[in-house]
Amino acid sequence: MYAFLLSTAVIFVAELGDKSQLMAMTFATRYSVKQVLIGITAATAIVHLLSVGIGAWVGTSFEGYQWLISIVAGIAFLAFAAWTLRGDELTEDEADKARRSTGAAVLAVGVAFFLAELGDKTMLATITLATQEGWFGTWIGSTLGMVLADALAIGAGALLGKKLPEKAIKYGATLAFVVFGVILIIEGITSR
Repeated sequence: MYAFLLSTAVIFVAELGDKSQLMAMTFATRYSVKQVLIGITAATAIVHLLSVGIGAWVGTSFEGYQWLISIVAGIAFLAFAAWTLRGDELTEDEADKARRSTGAAVLAVGVAFFLAELGDKTMLATITLATQEGWFGTWIGSTLGMVLADALAIGAGALLGKKLPEKAIKYGATLAFVVFGVILIIEGITSR
């Protein structure tokens, strides 16, 4: 249960202000919210299953070195904080592709999100979490966290007709990553 709750929270925060949220809002202007959420959920579940597989393999391959994995994971979270602070924007070309996409809505959204998430910070954060937490809870939690964050963006975009307060989201998410990173580094150092 801990892996589920932790990964839901971490990935939800990681997704705030990410270009995937902007993609979700853009797709929601063309397709129904239900179709967009189904596409996002399917793509996220596949990418995050791959991520937890990699993370679980790393975690079991380096047993006895959990302290080192914890330190490396903490440093990774500090890097995610810097990445979040730098920002992530949807280019006009990416937004235009989302608006002009053809074919079945769920397939169009799913493929776009799958490709966008490969190597993204949420994928890397999921790998990092899975090195230390249970794979199943991490997979379900990270998928739920991402879908909730994207659903929030779609809902806020529809209700407010504008973006969420970008600076507050960026600084809040950065702070959360710094806190998680420092905690992991301290755990690694003290458990050695």
